[in-house]
Amino acid sequence: MLNNQYDVDIQGVSMSYGKSTVLDNIDLQIKQGELLTLLGPSGCGKSTTLNIIAGFLQPDQGELLIKGKKMNNVPSYKRDLGMVFQAYSLFPHMTVYDNLAFGLKLRKIDKKVIAEKIDRALGLVRMKGLEDRYPRELSGGQRQRVAIARALVVEPTLLLLDEPLSNLDAKLRVELRAEIKRMQKDVGVTTVFVTHDQDEALSMSDRIVVMNGGKIEQIGTPTEIYQKPATEFVYRFIGNSNCIEGTVASIENELFNIEINKGWKIQLPKESIIGQVQIGVNDVVRLYIRPENILIGNDAKGKNHEITHLAKIVQMNYLGAAWEIEVLVEGEYLLKITCP
Repeated sequence: MLNNQYDVDIQGVSMSYGKSTVLDNIDLQIKQGELLTLLGPSGCGKSTTLNIIAGFLQPDQGELLIKGKKMNNVPSYKRDLGMVFQAYSLFPHMTVYDNLAFGLKLRKIDKKVIAEKIDRALGLVRMKGLEDRYPRELSGGQRQRVAIARALVVEPTLLLLDEPLSNLDAKLRVELRAEIKRMQKDVGVTTVFVTHDQDEALSMSDRIVVMNGGKIEQIGTPTEIYQKPATEFVYRFIGNSNCIEGTVASIENELFNIEINKGWKIQLPKESIIGQVQIGVNDVVRLYIRPENILIGNDAKGKNHEITHLAKIVQMNYLGAAWEIEVLVEGEYLLKITCP
């Protein structure tokens, strides 16, 4: 039985193309009113998952429920969805108004109600006054806003966004992702967003599903995904990190004494371990350190149990909001540091 707090329930879904497994027995529940992002590298299964929800693909096994109703083999047009694609997919021969009215006319809605719905949708995407323009007369960002408005105007149960910002320039992407988040909260529609861009996922999502090789690596809030990764893949994929190999020299009171080459030693608590793995003495381990968690200064004395080492600055890159500094530690380990 589907919990009534979920709009979508994916149960044991698998799918293959020939001998290639695209989705491997995944389970996923999407809550009412949330913006959930499917995030991962190319080929991880995120777009396939979205297309199964949309009804464009049918899984080889498993069940899909929307609002408690089984949707396997139910055609897309009967699923009450709004879909926004990467390529806008607007009708070039229709004005903005007619593009938005198209789906409403198919539903045989009264003309006056259509006008009211379009006016509200254009207000949400801040496109009022451009109703009579054709897609060719709009910028890329404006066309994407119209595509979103067209999906919202029919008041769908689910809004599905398939990498809708990937064709836009960097500044416009930042502006539009903030607009999408605002619109989604204003309307309250359950939204599934597909992207390979981790900045988009972290800034927009209520929850993130990190996928890899057809499996779900972790589901959590942006803070949980970034600060408490469940697997090594998640740590490496989300954000930047430095990686150093070492050997477990000893374990005392759940403290791991890690020995790096040339006598560099680090002591870490048990909760620092990523994933459900057993680590013993003499095991080779990888240490991941976020660039923003390394401090740089000319004081060789650490505070509050900080680990200090002499390092040489080899390169400085100005990123606008911060500096990325590369340092060489012990003449061997090149680490990246991010600081204001």
